[in-house]
Amino acid sequence: MSSLTDASILSAPLTRDDLVAHMAGGSRPKADWRIGTEHEKYAFTIADGRPLTYEGPHGVRALLEGLTRFGWSPVYEGETVIALTCPTMGSVTLEPGGQIELSGAQLETVHGTCCEVTTHHRNLKIVGGELGIGFLGIGFNPKWRREDISLMPKGRYKLMSEYMPKVGSLGLDMMLRTCTVQTNLDFGSEADMVRKFRVSLALQPIATALWANSPFTEGKPNGFLSYRSHIWTDTDPARTGILPFVFEDGMGFERYVDYLLDVPMYFVYREGRYIDATGQSFRDFMAGRLAALPGERPTIADWTDHMTVAFPEVRLKRYLEMRGADGGPWLRLCALPAFWVGLLYETASLDAAWDLVKDWTAEEHAQLRAQVPRLALKTPFRKGTLQDVALRALEISQAGLAARGRLNSKGRDETGFLDPLWTIARSGRTQAEDLLESFLTRWNGEIDPVFTECAY
Repeated sequence: MSSLTDASILSAPLTRDDLVAHMAGGSRPKADWRIGTEHEKYAFTIADGRPLTYEGPHGVRALLEGLTRFGWSPVYEGETVIALTCPTMGSVTLEPGGQIELSGAQLETVHGTCCEVTTHHRNLKIVGGELGIGFLGIGFNPKWRREDISLMPKGRYKLMSEYMPKVGSLGLDMMLRTCTVQTNLDFGSEADMVRKFRVSLALQPIATALWANSPFTEGKPNGFLSYRSHIWTDTDPARTGILPFVFEDGMGFERYVDYLLDVPMYFVYREGRYIDATGQSFRDFMAGRLAALPGERPTIADWTDHMTVAFPEVRLKRYLEMRGADGGPWLRLCALPAFWVGLLYETASLDAAWDLVKDWTAEEHAQLRAQVPRLALKTPFRKGTLQDVALRALEISQAGLAARGRLNSKGRDETGFLDPLWTIARSGRTQAEDLLESFLTRWNGEIDPVFTECAY
């Protein structure tokens, strides 16, 4: 989520070259590459499995305030606590439907990010236990309807909730009922960014398949293994998708800036409030013609806010965000950064991953994007299935992690974090399929056991 720094006091009005330079400024030498992991989880009342309201003794505010004992400082929007921050731990943010997200610190190893996840969940369980709140690791709310879920009191969410139904039929579901885990990784140069962007965008369906974990809607099977992924296909076509231009000649920082300039705006943040600019043009803003703020021009804070309102499968900021995975069990929260670090952070593995995908056509990218949410690893691809590609991708990732040689205190490298993924890839069976089998057998067609069996 964006910073709440007042944009009006920051840098002078921007040019397109400024925007390109800002993005290019994210390039770092390899020694400074870090790993950021973000994950969302549902918070629910243990007594009845209901989503949390914001206020009340079992509410989101009480949960956030309870976490402050562990070194977090509250962030306010007016009188409303909307997030927590800590210089060494990142931030805890409040998502639109009351999902709780850890946006972790920039860490050197997957060992570090897994320790971070572990500490975060232990703290949540302490506070949640006192408040009667549980936490669910799954990609889509398995039981409750949109109207059962409270929209959290944050200004940008109100604007988004009013705008979403104008541009797609599932945007409110995205806001209120989905949970994801994502990894943020660095690049060393424009050329390195382009290579990593192409590889990660092509292989994003592999992540969607391996992490597929959202087969239920309102207590019943929904026909998908990753319904969360499907939801993004009908949220807002102007800001989502697989971005075919990334694979074209001429891709670079300038090309991505031009894409972002054409993504419709949501808001401008001024003096503690969100000004409605939904559907308006950042290009007009730069020319002083924004209807929401006539005559005013943007600052770098406005641009960094705008960078957060594009939602492609991989998002470029001053780093790359891998966005294709469903939320899920504890170990798979650690497996996601391991998977992508192994593929992207060692030259030999990055080259091997590029060799795997470099001849895929635009039609094949589109086919995978369309079919994987329903079929996961059983998606047909060329002479086999996506399972074959997933196994090869895991081989490459494992080699990359082994080459990194980052050891923990017990002398173990990072390859062990891939173990849950090897189990899924070798069997061809996702957690979503396991949950569906449980629903039809052990659960006797009832959804409530998910709040016990998939809780952290």
